[in-house]
Amino acid sequence: MDNSLNNKVVLIGGGAKNLGGLIARDLAQGGAKALVIHYNSDSTKAAAEETVAAVKALGAQAIAIQSDLTKVANVTKLFDEAISNFGGVDIAINTTGMVIKKAIADVTEADYDDIFAINSKAAFFFMQEAGKKLNEGGKICTIVSSLLAAYTDSYAIYPGSKAPIEHYTRAASKEFGARGISVTAVGPGPMDTSFFYGQESEGAQAYHKTAAALSGYSKTGLTDIEDISPLVKFLVTDGWWITGQTIFANGGYTTR
Repeated sequence: MDNSLNNKVVLIGGGAKNLGGLIARDLAQGGAKALVIHYNSDSTKAAAEETVAAVKALGAQAIAIQSDLTKVANVTKLFDEAISNFGGVDIAINTTGMVIKKAIADVTEADYDDIFAINSKAAFFFMQEAGKKLNEGGKICTIVSSLLAAYTDSYAIYPGSKAPIEHYTRAASKEFGARGISVTAVGPGPMDTSFFYGQESEGAQAYHKTAAALSGYSKTGLTDIEDISPLVKFLVTDGWWITGQTIFANGGYTTR
């Protein structure tokens, strides 16, 4: 089985910017034939177009597709459009997510419904569709969070809504393994992106920047997306034998 990126088509949920955008660039540079860059809203359209241009400059084909993945029909359509454009999909990576940091007493029903729709429901049906549609020997990887192993206040529904993905990953690895499809999840620590800074006070930011065992050797003290993208690349290529696993990559921020 060829586990290289040569002639492979990659679909990235949330591939417009931050970690998703870097993964797209790294996989294009690594030899992927084509990238399908999913983005959710008009506010990320420009970033998606910039990532498409960067991927093309690296020699791969690329398209951007806008879609609300909390609607199952849209997940199906996303994969079908990718297959229609490039003849198939070999690798499906889901980086989509949202964060809500609130005390349990302050969480509203709307908060709960919104975050579980994006972090759990969309992740499940993205994985389901990948299991149906990926070429034999395909790879699936989902970004979760190292907060799954944290013991902290104010983060109930964010890691709570990511936690089911561990179970989806285990079950999917068993169910899809007969077709040679490996399924993994990666849990970064707090990342040096707008995704992190939008939720944290200055005091909390300062804490997180010193919380990892290796913080003093990181340029920001946080998890850098440049440290996560190579791991994802490995898992969807040479690391194919790793399946059913959730891997924490956080410099020693949390462990279990």
